[in-house]
Amino acid sequence: MPRALLGVAGQPVGHSRSPAMHNAALVELGLDWLYVPLPLAPETFGEAVRSLEGSGFKGINVTVPHKLTAHDLAGERTEAAAAIGAANTLTFASGQIAAENTDAGGFLDALGEPAAGKRALVLGAGGSARAVVWALREAGAAEVSVLNRTPQRAAALAAEMGVRHAVRPAPADLLVNCTSVGLGGGRGPEEAVRALGLGQADPPATVVDLVYGDGPGPVAAWAAQAGSRVVDGLEVLVRQGARSLELWTGREAPVEVMRAAARAGDRRSPP
Repeated sequence: MPRALLGVAGQPVGHSRSPAMHNAALVELGLDWLYVPLPLAPETFGEAVRSLEGSGFKGINVTVPHKLTAHDLAGERTEAAAAIGAANTLTFASGQIAAENTDAGGFLDALGEPAAGKRALVLGAGGSARAVVWALREAGAAEVSVLNRTPQRAAALAAEMGVRHAVRPAPADLLVNCTSVGLGGGRGPEEAVRALGLGQADPPATVVDLVYGDGPGPVAAWAAQAGSRVVDGLEVLVRQGARSLELWTGREAPVEVMRAAARAGDRRSPP
């Protein structure tokens, strides 16, 4: 038996590259730990998570659709998790559940350039969008706008975070796709852009697409064709995963090893 277990909980979760990425890192660190997928339905998530420590789990990552529930389930939350209202990382110790959100810091790590002074347009209003909006606001973005196909959700998120609700695409220096457009495949760049409500908008200088896969998704392809600097979802996955791993192990994450393992997969996954 491994000395400790880690995992990723979601529905679906079989496509996730987190197990390959984290297990490669654990081997590199010389830790006899194992990271496994945990397919959990919303109706069983809470009960299952409360039992994980007793089964040998030290912590888990949380993905769609459980990030908001994970935040509410925890008895302890970091400042980031509490402010965002969503958690992607849970740690178990002495019967307690602690929540963190490494999506925010991982996004800024992956962005690789200062967000301060930039006008940002965030597409989506789910758990990942909450983290990105908060991260950009805290990093000093000049303006953060939220656009979603359900305007009420975008308006609610914008009001809660103290940012702008965009009813149509706004001029921006940075675009972040936090939606699942491109996840199912089959959509070309033009169709994906229309589905996101971008119409004839030109891609800004930098585009981050949180959906990841073997090749660029339609949003990333649209941006690359226009000459934008593109940050793909795999880099964001690696960076948030590195922060989670450091939290659980107290060791510096082997980012290059994690990146190589994450990029060895071939399935498209959600933010």
